[in-house]
Amino acid sequence: MEEKKTDSWKQNVSNTARYLLPEDSGIYMADPSAKVFNDKLYIYPSHDRESGIAENDNGDHFDMKDYHVFSMEDVEGTIEDHGVILDVDHTPWAGRQLWDSDVAEKDGKYYLYFSLKDKNDIFHIGVAIADKPEGPFVAQPAPIKGSYSIDPCVLKDGDAYYIYFGGLWGGQLQRYRNNKAQENGVEPENDQPALCAKVARLSDNMLEFAEEPRDVVILDEKACPLKAGDHNRRFFEASWMHKYNDKYYFSYSTGDTHCLCYAIGDNPYGPFTYKGLIMTPVVGWTTHHSIVEFKGKWYLFHHDSVPSGGKTWLRSMKVTELTYLPDGSIVPIKGGLNDTVS
Repeated sequence: MEEKKTDSWKQNVSNTARYLLPEDSGIYMADPSAKVFNDKLYIYPSHDRESGIAENDNGDHFDMKDYHVFSMEDVEGTIEDHGVILDVDHTPWAGRQLWDSDVAEKDGKYYLYFSLKDKNDIFHIGVAIADKPEGPFVAQPAPIKGSYSIDPCVLKDGDAYYIYFGGLWGGQLQRYRNNKAQENGVEPENDQPALCAKVARLSDNMLEFAEEPRDVVILDEKACPLKAGDHNRRFFEASWMHKYNDKYYFSYSTGDTHCLCYAIGDNPYGPFTYKGLIMTPVVGWTTHHSIVEFKGKWYLFHHDSVPSGGKTWLRSMKVTELTYLPDGSIVPIKGGLNDTVS
C-alpha cells in the first residue's frame, strides 16, 4: 500500500526540476545553499541520515552530523562531492544537530555559517573558516555571541555583509523576544503580529554581529505586518535573500503549510511586502531552498523526499530554473505534492 502512495507522489513531481544526485544513490542531502565562487557553482547542503529517532515537531529526527560541499561547472553537468568539510566531532562547542548553513567569501577567505545545538541543546550560529570554497573548514571555538535559532543566510551587498536567520518549533525562535531568551517562550496568538526572521550586519572580521539583530518585517498589501495566524504567508523558517533589478527579495518557508514565499523590499533590512508563492509544497513536507544567478540564468535549489519514499528526514537536492516576469514577480513552481499553483 505504501509503495502505491509513493508512486502516485512521483507522478505529481514537476518535470522541470531534476535531482542533483542519482535517485538511487542512497545519499540524502537537504537545504541546499548555492553560491557562485570563481565562476563555479558550489552547493552547501545539510546531510540527512537515518538516525533511528522517532519523527516529531521539534525535528529531533534531523540528527545531522556533518556537512559536505558539492560543485558544478554547469547546472546541467556533473556534480562533484568534495567530501566532509565540517563535522560535530571537530566543532569545539558542539552538542548535536548540524542544521542549515551558508557560505560567504571575503578577501580570499571563506566563511561557513552553520546552525548547531550546544551542549545544553540550545541552537546557536557558528562560524568556520577555509582558504578554499571546497574547504575543509575550521570551526571557531565558540558560536557568534548573541546568536540563536537556525537557518543562517548571508547577503553580500556592496562592501557590507548581512546575515539572516531564524526558525520556529525545533528552530527555537519562539523562545526569544527582542534577542533575549524567554523562560516560557511560545508563538504569538493568531491575531498578533507573526514572529519575524532576524537580520544583522556582520562585523569586518566576519565573526560577529556588528549590531543587535533586527526583525525582518513582512507586510501585507495594506502595509500591515503579517499576523501569526496567516499560516499561508507568514515566516516560519528557511530565510534566503537575493537581489534582482536592485530590489531585495526575501524568500522563506511557511513551515507548517510548507510553501515557499517571497516578499520584496528596497534595502537589506526591509520592511518587505509580501508578493506571492515561489513554490507549492514538495513531497516530504519540509521546504528549504536557495536562489542564485549562474551564467545568465536564475535557479531555485530545493529538496524533496521522493527517492526515500516520502520520508521527511531523508531528502534529496533538486534544481530548477526560476523565471521572472517584467514586473519583477516570480512565476510559481509546482513543488510536487499537488498540482495547485495560485
